Amino acid sequence: MGSETTAMGLVRWEIPLETAGEEGAASTFVLGPDGADGRNVGLVLVDIVNGFCTVGAGNLILFFCTCPAAPLSACNCCCSATTDEQAPVAPNTQISTMVEEAKWLSGVFCERKWPVFAFLDTHLPDKPEPPYPPHCIVGTGEENLVPELQWLEKEPSVTLRRKGCIDGIIGSIKEDGSNIFMDWVKANEIKVILVMGICTDICVLDFVCTTLAARNVGMVPPLEDVVVYSRGCATYDLPVQVAGNIKGALAHPQICLASLAIGRRQGGAHMPTNGKAGRGEQQYLKELLHHIGLYIAKGRGAKIVHEVVTSRLAFSLGLSHRLESVVVISSNTFSVLYTLGYAPG
Repeated sequence: MGSETTAMGLVRWEIPLETAGEEGAASTFVLGPDGADGRNVGLVLVDIVNGFCTVGAGNLILFFCTCPAAPLSACNCCCSATTDEQAPVAPNTQISTMVEEAKWLSGVFCERKWPVFAFLDTHLPDKPEPPYPPHCIVGTGEENLVPELQWLEKEPSVTLRRKGCIDGIIGSIKEDGSNIFMDWVKANEIKVILVMGICTDICVLDFVCTTLAARNVGMVPPLEDVVVYSRGCATYDLPVQVAGNIKGALAHPQICLASLAIGRRQGGAHMPTNGKAGRGEQQYLKELLHHIGLYIAKGRGAKIVHEVVTSRLAFSLGLSHRLESVVVISSNTFSVLYTLGYAPG
């Protein structure tokens, strides 16, 4: 077992997402025909826009490069970056999975005419957001939904909100002091929100924490539960050596050097003396802050789920609708079953 596996295992052991007494069913979210256990559900998409998700679309996308070369301007391995404004050509699995799950669940919600709320990170050129470089500037296209989700713009059950800050709740405040997100919850009598998007430990986390705080003081009735879908979230890697080349940028390394050192002492893969992560360690690098973001969200009161299943699919396969006995099936499996005629459209 490589050091990245050992190190990530230690992280999950020390700060687990599952608490005592929780079993596998607790990490599955079931969308029944009447919502979640009879409660109205709303889907919240956080910043699934080109500037964060589409390869080659913007400044920040270069942070998703999986190549160990540093700085990125010297990378000739998996990206074509020659300046800070160019992006890698290689897709990122964590992000592509998030987009795929968002497309699938958005389709489920819109088909059922259930409410969907989508945040779009959007900035004016004269209003920077330190410590990040300019991104998602109005008119660049970075601020728009990814191609896979652009159809949402025409859906009557979808509410779009452009925000100029990290926290979606703050970004939902209108000039008259009202809050478009809170009004959306009240108008649709939503008791459960299912949250997904990017970045797990930044925009998603800030939105989740503020929403939970607002719920706790009765500011967003009738909301009861905030559920975060782990496979529907993603984050990025901004290594120290890259941040050092961007004025004012704060490093966002998805790595715990102490844990990697422990892994190496236990016989794991070797970390190069130049400090660059090898290919085998990169999966670990991608998961650390994603896991920490989910852990902090749960510590604030969110429910973390790793799979989402519709009872419609469960019923077509003869499975129980009960949460305790549901069999988890991903959107990929659903697509195969649909093609073979075993699942309804």
